[in-house]
Amino acid sequence: MVNVAIMGHGTVGSGVAELLIEKNERIAKGIKSDINVKYILALRTFDGLSYSDKFINDFNIILNDSEVDIVVETMGGLKPAYDFVKSCLLKGKSVVTSNKELVAAKGAELIKIAEDKNVNFLFEASVGGGIPVLRPMVQCLSANEIFEVKGILNGTTNYILNKMIMDNMDFSVALKLAQDKGYAEKDPTADIEGHDACRKICILAALAFGKHVYPEQVKTEGITNITLSDIDYASSLGYVIKLIGKAKKSSDGSVCVSVRPTLVPKEHLLSGVNGVFNAVSVTGDAVGEVIFYGQGAGKMATASAVVADVMDCAKHLNARKYLSWEEGDENYIKSVDEKTKLFVLFTSSDFDKTLLDITSAFGDVAVIKNKQSGEIALVTNEELESSLNKKIAGIFADSKKILHTL
Repeated sequence: MVNVAIMGHGTVGSGVAELLIEKNERIAKGIKSDINVKYILALRTFDGLSYSDKFINDFNIILNDSEVDIVVETMGGLKPAYDFVKSCLLKGKSVVTSNKELVAAKGAELIKIAEDKNVNFLFEASVGGGIPVLRPMVQCLSANEIFEVKGILNGTTNYILNKMIMDNMDFSVALKLAQDKGYAEKDPTADIEGHDACRKICILAALAFGKHVYPEQVKTEGITNITLSDIDYASSLGYVIKLIGKAKKSSDGSVCVSVRPTLVPKEHLLSGVNGVFNAVSVTGDAVGEVIFYGQGAGKMATASAVVADVMDCAKHLNARKYLSWEEGDENYIKSVDEKTKLFVLFTSSDFDKTLLDITSAFGDVAVIKNKQSGEIALVTNEELESSLNKKIAGIFADSKKILHTL
């Protein structure tokens, strides 16, 4: 018998409780042992449930019960989650979490404590919700040197951009619809400003490259400045706009990490990831590019990933799963000057002269002229980003927008 305590009974926590209790027989067959949900820590009790007798409101009951083998944290945020998780690990209890903010900020420290105490700290659900990506990276791709991870890591922003692309819906209208459907919070800042995707790419980068990446080290830009005109110009040039988190390792061992609206070629698989779905692309030296796709959020999808981690912990109560990275440092994350293409949108009062300047600077590139608005849009040929930026600054002092391409 393996005893489990769940901290938090919100969307994900309630889903975890339901799966562990209602699917107990199936889970027991998978791990050759019964799992017993002994406690559920919550601010209030929930009457009328088959497990209403399991609710408690004192964390110390869980901490001091030597029979509790695994603790599931689904409260979210750093306080009190960090203190609770750290205390449980120090007590020799394995911990499973879906808390991306916690792992992105404190992952290296908590992993080290788990190693010292010979317990497990697992967090599959912190990145892709129901998408299995962390475990495959560590196990299935372990023979590879991974040199790039990128993807669509936030379902809310993907839904909004998809509505703008498919339904010609203005950003504010699409955001309101996302809130009405429960995809976006009342305060959507973490999603639309890119903070949620930033935390996830930090975790992916740390796991892929072996050192902690802190959210404050990542250049992060959201989608609030994307307009329908941008969407239309991108489409005419053969692209769709997606919010992409990306981490790439350089030859000197440094890593470049970013979250930003990105033009994705229509022929790339990521361009077809629509609605609230997420996708993570991992590129290794042996396997090439592989893509993990599925629901990046949602009650039961995320609970499914959490329960998989619980089962993994139950099978490894006296052994550690290899899922770790070292502390990072301020020199680890760098802005890498690599070859790329840039989307440039600017205004011009003299189209003929500007077109000559474009040809002189960039050669033969696709250009869209909008004489009604005075706008010109183009995607440059591939060149070092520093060189492109110099050319853009020299010709288009009044450029309205510059976006990266995938």
